[in-house]
Amino acid sequence: MREINAQGFERVEINVREGDNLSDDYKAKSANGKVPLLELDDGTYLSETVAISRYFDEIQPNSLNLFGGTILERAKVEMWNRIVEIDGIQNAFQAFRNSTGLYKDRENCVEAWGVEAKHRVELFLPKLDKQLSESEYVATESYTIADISAYILVVVAINALNIEALEPYPHIKRWFDRVSSRPAMQA
Repeated sequence: MREINAQGFERVEINVREGDNLSDDYKAKSANGKVPLLELDDGTYLSETVAISRYFDEIQPNSLNLFGGTILERAKVEMWNRIVEIDGIQNAFQAFRNSTGLYKDRENCVEAWGVEAKHRVELFLPKLDKQLSESEYVATESYTIADISAYILVVVAINALNIEALEPYPHIKRWFDRVSSRPAMQA
């Protein structure tokens, strides 16, 4: 969310570990009871990072085109963002949640599923590396939401799952170093 200019919006921290997102008040606002949640001046609420990012990208006068600038680019960005989300991020989060039991107070954690989900992340990384061998960025030759999603995946793989996601994958490493140097990633 740092990549987009969200100035003029108040930021309210929600402590997920403490269950702030499980309150009746929060669930009445959020379509899925998860973070992030954007409340607009007219009382409209938007859930889900990609939906909120798309909203900000569209209202910016100097849009970054995080979702692509042409019809074909938008299709490629959508395709690769979904691939990274489904094959990468969902498995990474499932691996972490089920292996650590962090949210065992609110969901059934299955350690074997955590192991399998981690394995699926490990199987996905070579596919991502191959894609990055053919393109400067994940979806197109420009930085997009698919790069933000893939960056999250790699950070979680390294820091939460102890997966070596850089050295065995030279194209991921090149891309990761470039994306990591962006000001939004430094904040």
